[in-house]
Amino acid sequence: MQQAQDFIRHCADYFDAAVASASDDELFAQGYLRGHVDLAAGRLLLEEQPFSAQQLIDAVDQSLTQAIDGGELNEADAGLVWQIWRGLAVQS
Repeated sequence: MQQAQDFIRHCADYFDAAVASASDDELFAQGYLRGHVDLAAGRLLLEEQPFSAQQLIDAVDQSLTQAIDGGELNEADAGLVWQIWRGLAVQS
């Protein structure tokens, strides 16, 4: 669980730090992604069972896939969201 909490903190720190230098498109993508990270973490916490960083990554992957497949983002925005997410997920 500590690894998952560290990863959540890492994501939050990344999003917070990017505000000063990110483009409008990057800020949109990061805000969108942050919502999915928070949603996935919240759902996992509701299960009241310890979870790993990999379980969180898998939950965010699933959430993003469902949302993007459902037409929530255009192709360019979806590509940017996935690019940012893959960069964060690799760092777990």
